[in-house]
Amino acid sequence: MRRLNPPFALAILAASSLAGCATSSLDMAPPSPDRPWQPQVSEAGDIVPGPPALASAGSAHSYQLPANPGLAAVTPPPELDQAHEYGLPELIDLAESANPLTRIAWNDARNAALAAGIAKAAYLPQLSATAMGLYASAHGSSSTLLGDTSASASAHGATSVLSLQWLLFDFGGRAARIEAASQASTMANIGFTAVHQQVIHDVSIAFYAYQAAHARMATTQQALGNADAILGAAQLRYKRGIGTVIEVAQATQNRAQAKLALVQAQGAESNSYLALISALGISPLSKPRIADMPIRKLSPAMSESIEQIVSSAIARRPDVLSAYAAERANLAKIKAAEAEFMPKVFVSASAAYNTSSTSISAVPAIGQQLPTVNLSGGRYGGSVIVGVTIPLYDGGLRSAVLAQARNDANSASTRLARSREEAVRQVVAAQNTLQSSLAAHAAATELLAASQTTYDAALDAFRHGVGSVTDALLAQNQLFAAKNAYADSYSAALSAAATLALAAGSVDSIPAQPG
Repeated sequence: MRRLNPPFALAILAASSLAGCATSSLDMAPPSPDRPWQPQVSEAGDIVPGPPALASAGSAHSYQLPANPGLAAVTPPPELDQAHEYGLPELIDLAESANPLTRIAWNDARNAALAAGIAKAAYLPQLSATAMGLYASAHGSSSTLLGDTSASASAHGATSVLSLQWLLFDFGGRAARIEAASQASTMANIGFTAVHQQVIHDVSIAFYAYQAAHARMATTQQALGNADAILGAAQLRYKRGIGTVIEVAQATQNRAQAKLALVQAQGAESNSYLALISALGISPLSKPRIADMPIRKLSPAMSESIEQIVSSAIARRPDVLSAYAAERANLAKIKAAEAEFMPKVFVSASAAYNTSSTSISAVPAIGQQLPTVNLSGGRYGGSVIVGVTIPLYDGGLRSAVLAQARNDANSASTRLARSREEAVRQVVAAQNTLQSSLAAHAAATELLAASQTTYDAALDAFRHGVGSVTDALLAQNQLFAAKNAYADSYSAALSAAATLALAAGSVDSIPAQPG
């Protein structure tokens, strides 16, 4: 049997060991698809990467992950004046400073600005210093007729190199990349403003919804009072002998329904309050007091001409402006890709100091330049090179990059056209919603006035024995529905106005105190 060469056998063994390293990491995954993962936990409570913990015999499987005490701390709510009632403008200011979305958008805008600065740095020279230590040894032996001989040699030393590289001219490549990065910074800044607009819109919508829920609860409380009045009248009629037990039972049932409606309205108000806190981006443990928004007549200025709104919306909507900046950025990328076909003029300089007698080369590279330092036994050396690099063949790489840039520019132009069309569609849809909401509010106003008159007359007639309890209950329920419809239509009209303002790119026109 042929024996393996020891170095070859060691190589096979090492390769086998390395091949098993990748698949051995499978023990970090859950061991079975039908059993929970039991991680190992450090003393501090952190989940430790690695194989799962060994389950003790007879222990039940648990799908509950271990708690990390370091993550249990809740961010304290912002300092709020509990004696102050916050109106919509104050809530918007709070959201813009506390909502994490605005902070993230701000950091994105700053990073984009730094990227533009990085692109501008390509105009400046690059200066670098390098220090190298060297130790070399050699040993040789030979056999002659006179016997075996051997020789050894060693050398050591240090070399310090200072190099400069500067791209002087590249046919507009750097300028195009700076333009693309600057447009990307503009896009990020536009996105920052868009986030603020969205936060203002979301807070406004949540505020109007809370006001509607609050009004519904007040209406429900009034309905409960009306139910008490009808029940009292029914009981009084029964004591006088002109009423019946059925009337009292119906009035009692009506009061129970009104009480249930009050409980449901309180729950809806709590949910809308939590939604408002979430829109603000502050801790759910915060308990700011919300000021009541007075009910005023809606201004006719909320309904503008659609043509005027569309023309201004296209010119200032963040998505349209961002799409326009993206188009300009992609056009700049085309110029940058075209510049890669042109020559580049560069200068490179270096100075070196060598403490040994060895030979060394330092190569600060720009494009395809030659080595700039070559020391052969000397202590001092330096060079200055001015050259031109001309790309000749790269297997079609530059052509492919240029084709990609042109495709991206074409897509950016298409997105710009699409964003304009979408802006018009959203504005028209928001305008239609606002018109419908205003019409619904006008109808709800008339309904409320008529329902109030009907209820007052029905209750008075029932009290005086000329009306039925059925008429009184029906009128009371219709008044309750009319008041809720009025509150909902008022909130819906304000929400529609806020949505139209967002669609038009002008959240400054969101009504904070309508009138």
